Parts: sequence; structure tokens; C-alpha cells
Amino acid sequence: MLQVNNVSLQYGSKKLFEDVNLKFTKGNCYGIIGANGAGKSTFLKVLSGEIEPNKGDVTLDKNERMSVLMQNQAAFDNVTVLRAVMLGHKRLVEIMDEKDALYAKEDFSEEDGVRASELENEFSELNGWDAEPEAQMLLSALDIGEELYDVLMAELDAKLKVKVLLAQALFGNPDVLLLDEPTNNLDIKTARWLENYLMDFENTIIIVSHNRHFLNKVCTHICDVDYGKINMMLGNYDFWYETSQLLARQQKDQNKKNEQRAKELQEFIARFAANASKSRQATSRKKELEKLTISDFKPSLRKYPYIDFKYEKEIGNDILMVDGLTKAGYFEDVSFTVQRGDKIGIVSDKSTTISMLYDVLMGKAQPDKGTVRWGKTITSSYFPENNNEYFQGCDLNLVEWLSQFSNDHYEEYLRGWLGRMLFSGEEALKQAKVLSGGEKVRCMLAKMMLEGGNFLILDEPTNHLDLESITALNNGMKNFKGCMLFTSHDQELMNTVATRIIEINGTKRFDKNVTYDEYIDIITK
Repeated sequence: MLQVNNVSLQYGSKKLFEDVNLKFTKGNCYGIIGANGAGKSTFLKVLSGEIEPNKGDVTLDKNERMSVLMQNQAAFDNVTVLRAVMLGHKRLVEIMDEKDALYAKEDFSEEDGVRASELENEFSELNGWDAEPEAQMLLSALDIGEELYDVLMAELDAKLKVKVLLAQALFGNPDVLLLDEPTNNLDIKTARWLENYLMDFENTIIIVSHNRHFLNKVCTHICDVDYGKINMMLGNYDFWYETSQLLARQQKDQNKKNEQRAKELQEFIARFAANASKSRQATSRKKELEKLTISDFKPSLRKYPYIDFKYEKEIGNDILMVDGLTKAGYFEDVSFTVQRGDKIGIVSDKSTTISMLYDVLMGKAQPDKGTVRWGKTITSSYFPENNNEYFQGCDLNLVEWLSQFSNDHYEEYLRGWLGRMLFSGEEALKQAKVLSGGEKVRCMLAKMMLEGGNFLILDEPTNHLDLESITALNNGMKNFKGCMLFTSHDQELMNTVATRIIEINGTKRFDKNVTYDEYIDIITK
């Protein structure tokens, strides 16, 4: 068991968290969530011992081992792939190295024999004889072939290094596993394999991730880093989110009777328990959920943007017709027709292919061949992956910046739209050129809502956003009544919004009315 006792941490006047008391127990998976800058990754470093808290301590049961997913890809450049994986269990590798050194001695003494015997016993206790086969099995599961086992890590590309470091963290069945954004840069097949591996993992897992689909699949508990506190709740991310939204709504109505509030919450918990009981990990959670009461929950203080895409011009029968579209180096002979109600997720192995396709559709780039025909009733709004052109060298404040895209230039009107995106008061007077990546995205979404297009094109809109903004955007896209082309690395958003998937990879084509999960099932069979 990993235990956090009265832990507090602050840097200067900035307090990240205070008086944190938590227990992480075997058989559970804990998702750490919180706004950007709240201290999620820092909290993992406190758990691992990399950072010392200002107050309190973290204790791990004696003889238990912790493993951490390394973020420094260059840390093992001078060792082979197979050894890098086995270094996930440092003590085991130390024993192996010391044994090899002893047995290589020409003047092997009686004292050396005693030491070798001690090492052999410890080696056996740590399942050392199965270590190399286990490392090879993990590498094989991650699609890293035998021909790479003896290759130096320095010779691998970044995507393969990520997989090796993941295998390293999983190696040796650690008692506590710490994973910071483990699905970043993983392909679909590997991410799904990791989900299944962790759902079957019998020890303790603690994860920081912005991947809601992943958190929903593997987590049994959510730890919310919120305003200096870390509150733990039973359930996955969706359960935490829906519960916090329910409590927030109830708080707005102070006259509502406690009995009614409790009834609503218990009805919600009962529905979730019924659904959760169908999953692999949730069998034992159902009874726990049924015992929950309203006193077990604390409403989140976190704020969510309000994203709601509306349009006035109704969509006619002709929407978008693409015929034989070709752009050298990007795509060839792409054809499709958008129908009423289509929300099409575009996927490709190369993000540049999708971005160029969107630029051609929007007239920002010219095709080499083919035609693009928009219906007369269509008003489009575009969110490009690279939004630098909208902000670089811009000396306007946010009210002035948004005014460029509005027919109504009244300051209070524009402040209302900015307020939806959490730019209130003095925040609305910030200079557009000094915004963070996430703030720029929120401004671009405010611009799109103002434009009121009935056809949206969104290229990786979740980049730079925190979980709260991603969730709000997801809801806004689901509720949108118009047509849409979009691309996102957020699997939950892709799965809950897309009604059709189009894959563009060279001459390979996939175009079906399926969800994203159904598409993955088809291509991974």
C-alpha cells in the first residue's frame, strides 16, 4: 500500500496542494485529474520521491517496489533495447551484473562463492530466471521485433523509444505503477493493448492522463487536484464528471430539500452501478457504489467553458461534394459527399495529409486535380491546427481581437462571448499575442461560435486544452445540429461525436457510417 500523510507542497507563494491524506491500495487504478498547472505531474513526482514535499511524507509498504514511466527518452541511449526494459527492475539488473562479474573472475574464491550463492537466492526470489523472457514478451506485445533487442536505444526513433520505456515501466510486475500520460504518441493498437493490460493488472496503478477514454476504461477511482486539495472519488472519469455536474446544479438551487438532492444522487449512482457492473474491473465496485451517500461527494470548484455552436441559416440538400481531389505529397483521388447530419471523423497516418485536405476544402490551398463544390446554403467555419496567423504580431486585446470576427462591436456583447470561454474581467483585456496555447484555442472557439457556421471543420481542436475544456468542447460538438469534418487525438471525442469515419492513407480508403470504436475494431482484426 502507498500512503500519503499530510503532504503539502508550494513554490514561493504558489500553493499546489495542502494537507493531502490518501491511501492507494492493491487492485485499484487511480486517475489523477486537474486543471493545467494544478500540479498533477508534480504530485506523481512527490509519490515517486523525485520531489520532497514541504510537509508530510509518502510511505510505501516494506518490500514493495514502485515503477515509474520515464519521460526522458535519452536516459538509456547507451544501453540495448532489451537491457533498457530490464532496467525497470534495477535491483534485479544489479544482481545479474554482480553475478556475471563474479563468475568471470579467474581467481574465484570461497568468499566469492558465498556471495554468489546469496545473489542466486535473491535472483530466484525475484523471478530472475523469467526476467529475460518477460522482457521479450512485453517488447513483442508492443510490436518491437527480435531484430531490435540488441540495438542501442540511441538508434531508435522517438515512437519506438516510447514503447520501450513503457515496457520498462511494466516489467517485473511492480507493486505500484506510476504513469504520466502513458498514451501520448502511442498508435491505436498499442493504446488498446495497454488498456487491456492495465485492466488485468492486479497491483496499484496511478495515472495522469488527458485521455478520457483511457481514464474511463482503466480507472476505478479519480483523484481530483482542485484548489490545493486532492479529493478521491470511487468510479471512472465520466462518473466523476457527471456527479460533479449534478452537485453543481443542485448548489445553484439552495432551496432544494436535502432529501430530494439525495434522491437524485442515489438514482444517478444506481444507474452508473448497473452500467459499471458489465465491465471487467467493476464487479466489486457495484456494491461499493450502492453504499455511497451524498456526504461522500464534494462538488468540484473547477470552471468549465460554455461551448455551444448555433447557426441561423438552414442546411439545404447539397452540402459538400469532393471529387477526385489530389495534392501531390499529401493525398490522391479523394472523393466523398457529405450528407445531412454527417459528423465525419477524418483519420490518417499523417497529420499533414488531413491539414492539407482541410486547407484545400477551405480554399486556403489549391489542389493539383479534382473539384470541391459547396452547397449554396452552407456557411463554413474553420479551426486550423496551426492558429499562429491569428495571433502573431497582434497588438489587440481580446475584446478587440474578437471584434474582428463580429458584426456587433459592442464591448459588453463581446465580453459575454469571452466570458463563456473563461475570459472575464481583466482577463478579457489581455494582449492576444501573449496567450498560452490553451487560451488561443479557447479564443478560436469563441470566434467559431460568433461566426455561426452550419458546417464546421476542426483540425485537432483539443490540442493544448485541459480536461475541462475538452469535455465542454466534446459536449458542444455532440449537441451541434449542423454538419462537421473533424480530427482529434482524443478518442472519447472521436467516438462520441463521429457518425462516419473516413480514412485517407495513400490509395487506401475507408468510408463507413460507423463510430470510431467500431472503426478501430475493424482495422485491428
